[in-house]
Amino acid sequence: MLRVISGKYRSRKLKEVNRELTRPTTDKNKEVLFNTLGQYFEGGKALDLFAGSGSLGIEAVSRGMDYCDFVDKETIAVKTIAENLHNLNVSEKVKTIKKDVFLFLQETDEKYDLIMADPPYKLDRYLEILDLILSRQLLNESGIIVLESNSETILPDEYKGLIKYKEKILGSTRFSLYEYKKEGNL
Repeated sequence: MLRVISGKYRSRKLKEVNRELTRPTTDKNKEVLFNTLGQYFEGGKALDLFAGSGSLGIEAVSRGMDYCDFVDKETIAVKTIAENLHNLNVSEKVKTIKKDVFLFLQETDEKYDLIMADPPYKLDRYLEILDLILSRQLLNESGIIVLESNSETILPDEYKGLIKYKEKILGSTRFSLYEYKKEGNL
């Protein structure tokens, strides 16, 4: 069973999506990811793409994000997210959207401080995700994008104004963290 690692909802259990195609981010990997991002947030808006159980977005809200949108096209995932959010009583801080992630990214005008994408590894459309985020200007200036991929997937160090500022490999999982390249840094 998944759980919330830290913050307001620490140690609360989360229901997993009961489906073979969904691969949840393990508690250990989630803890390393959020320790890498920074222990806690001082507000902001998060986006959890390919949300599955909603574990990543829930962790972000638990650690201080003001709001999170959860996007997944699978009915079972959306129901699981809704159940987890209901059990935590966080409905005012979240929105669950049943839609294809690529269609959502093409249509939304929202801006986010933290965008997390954990697509099925075989999908291999990471650069398309970055392209949509950049072309639609969905990331705030000081925002962060987290791409979770198979450890063998190599993503570029720089991409169209983004820089991969950190990368963590944990077993078969790779986290690539991107932010806008800051001009004038020595």
